[in-house]
Amino acid sequence: MRMSIPSWAGLPAWRRPSPLPGFGLALGYTLAWLGLIVLLPISVLVLRAASGGWGHFIDAIWTPRLVASYRLTFGTALVAAAINAVLGIVVAWMLARYRFPGRRWLDALIDLPFALPTSVAGITLAFIFGPNGWIGTWFAAHGFDLAFNARGIVIALTFVGLPFVVRTLQPVIEELGTEEEEAAGLLGASRAATLRRVVWPALRPALMTGFGLAFARGVGEYGSVIFIAGNRPFVSEITSLLVVTKLEQFDFDGAASIAFVMLLASFAILFALNLLQRWLEPRSSARAHRSEKRP
Repeated sequence: MRMSIPSWAGLPAWRRPSPLPGFGLALGYTLAWLGLIVLLPISVLVLRAASGGWGHFIDAIWTPRLVASYRLTFGTALVAAAINAVLGIVVAWMLARYRFPGRRWLDALIDLPFALPTSVAGITLAFIFGPNGWIGTWFAAHGFDLAFNARGIVIALTFVGLPFVVRTLQPVIEELGTEEEEAAGLLGASRAATLRRVVWPALRPALMTGFGLAFARGVGEYGSVIFIAGNRPFVSEITSLLVVTKLEQFDFDGAASIAFVMLLASFAILFALNLLQRWLEPRSSARAHRSEKRP
C-alpha cells in the first residue's frame, strides 16, 4: 500500500499546517505589541537624538564628564558581572545539588532583587555599607570606605545582578545530574579533571549568558546605584544619572543622545552574547560527542 505524501511536506516549517490553529493571529498579535511597546519607543528615541544633527549629537555624547561616566559605568558593571559569575556558580551549585534546612527560603531570597524596587535596594545598601552603616562603619574606621565611590557602585550592581547568573545556571546544573561525574571518577579522573572536562563544558554557555545579562543590567542600572554612589562628577557619577540631569535641565535632545548611546551599548552586549553562544554550542556538542565515543 503506497502512502501519499502530503502536499505541504515541502513547505517551510512555519508554513506547514498545525494541529492547533491560530498562527496568523498569534503572529499578528505578537508583532503588534512588540511594535507598540519596543519598536515605537526606540524609534522615537532615535529620531529625537538625530533631530539636532550629527554635530550636536557628537557634542552631546562626547564631553569629558560623559567620558568619565562611561568609563565608570562600564568598568563597574564589568567588575560586578565578574564577581557575580563566581558567586553565581557557587550559589547555583549549592541550591541544585544539596538539600539542607532553609534551602527553599534561600532559593526564594535569590529572587528578591527582582521584586524589590531599585530605590529601596539603594537606600538599604547605603544604610548597611555607608560610613555610619552596620558594615561600613568598621571599614570606614580603617580608612576603607565602601560607599559613595566606585566600590559602592560595584556592591549595588552585584546585588541586582546575582539572580541573573544563578537563575541561568541552576536549571543547567539540575539537568546535568551526577552520572557523568560518577562515571569520570570510576574511570580514574581526578576531581580537577572532572570539573574541567565534564562539568565546565556544560556550564560554560549558561555562565556566559548569565554574565552577559548581569553586565547589561549593570550598564543600565539607576535606582539602586544613585543612593550609594555619591554622584560626584568624574568620581562616582554614572551615565544613567546624566540622562536624568539632562532631562531636569530641559535638554531633551541631549538626554535622548546619551540614552541612544546606552541603547546601542546594551544591544551590542546582547548581540555579542548571542554570537558567543552560537560559537560555544557546536564546540560543546562536538566535545560531548567525542566523550560518548570513548570506551
